[in-house]
Amino acid sequence: MSAAGTTPETPAEIVARLRAAFRTGRTRDLSWRTERLTRLRALLTQRGDELADALRADLGKSRKESYRTEIDFTVREIDHTLERLAGWLEPEPAPVPEVLAGASALTVQDPLGVVLVIAPWNYPVQLLLAPVAGALAAGNTVVAKPSELAPATSAALARLLPEYLDADTLAVVEGGVPETTALLAEHFDHIFYTGNGTVGRIVMAAAAKHLTPVTLELGGKSPVFVDRGTDLKTVAARLASGKFLNTGQTCVAPDYVLTDPETAPALANALAEAVEGLFGQDASTSPEYGRIVNERHFDRLVGLLDSGRTVTGGAHDRDTKYIAPTVLADVSPDSPVMREEIFGPVLPILTVDGLDEAIGFINDRDKPLALYAFTRSAAVRRRLLTETSSGGVGIGLPLAHLTVSDLPFGGVGESGMGNYHGRYSLETFSHRKAVLDTPLG
Repeated sequence: MSAAGTTPETPAEIVARLRAAFRTGRTRDLSWRTERLTRLRALLTQRGDELADALRADLGKSRKESYRTEIDFTVREIDHTLERLAGWLEPEPAPVPEVLAGASALTVQDPLGVVLVIAPWNYPVQLLLAPVAGALAAGNTVVAKPSELAPATSAALARLLPEYLDADTLAVVEGGVPETTALLAEHFDHIFYTGNGTVGRIVMAAAAKHLTPVTLELGGKSPVFVDRGTDLKTVAARLASGKFLNTGQTCVAPDYVLTDPETAPALANALAEAVEGLFGQDASTSPEYGRIVNERHFDRLVGLLDSGRTVTGGAHDRDTKYIAPTVLADVSPDSPVMREEIFGPVLPILTVDGLDEAIGFINDRDKPLALYAFTRSAAVRRRLLTETSSGGVGIGLPLAHLTVSDLPFGGVGESGMGNYHGRYSLETFSHRKAVLDTPLG
């Protein structure tokens, strides 16, 4: 950032300034780390309403949803870290072989240096500040790049962060593709990117030029398996709540449902009732239902609505970027809605003969960020856990695994690499350094 009336800093100057601050060594102190986390927490608690207003402008999010999924979510993550950070940073002893008797071995968590965090537009507060908190907890300095596709939130973060965090701790760089490209040309010590696979490949290619490690939090088509004989009213209520949160614009949202032909019609009806229970007969009038981020995504999503028989929803209005919560039945595996991650309020139901076919269907596609299952069978749970691959698994409740700070969150294969949350953020933004101390006499 630069003062008004002065020439803006170049990316090279920003990185050099933050690296100079890191090299003073003060970011290694526990007190430095906890003070920065405390300041970041204060921003969220003291200026949360300003962030909520920005989220409303960008995504139509209600204040309740903004606090629950973005502001309070990040506060809890910071609190979890503050409470445990000193213990996490304790050196961990390691046994030594007899040939090195008298020596001692341990590992320490070493800060990496200057970290770049690139955030997406769908949860533009949480998905910027949660990794920033992890990077600061690990003792790094940070360049934060909010998403230009959530312009009100980007502007609010660019305005507020410098009020709470000093300039040699964190720099905010706003802008679109040119600004991001210029940042990626610099040498960082870690790059943390949340978004889609297309840009993820660009980030990884740029990082390779400097041998910079990357964390890629991507997405994919997260499947749901609904076993026969489950309580469909409960299943539908939980499924609809997880799917249509943030208007379906969630990287771990249930993307499609697999169930048997006998269960599918009853599940479709139960989902229609669940949607009405959440948002009323007309979701466009519900204060808890948001909007699509922009016209480009709106047009893409409208193009998916004819992929099956509409059970509920289907209504849309381009002027307000509204698409009703939509459930599709009789969906073919090769229909448009099954060719890409939906990332919107459209839920297709596909039928399979049983668990074997469901597992084969999942395994024939890219590894998803999450896999969900509704079943009472321990054998079904075990087979889904052992015979499929995904970033995470949620049994009986979608999305909730993100809220457990002691669980790692991240993808595998096409859905990403690396993970974070809680201690796993510290591990991501640190180097575990091996130390062997052998006495001289």
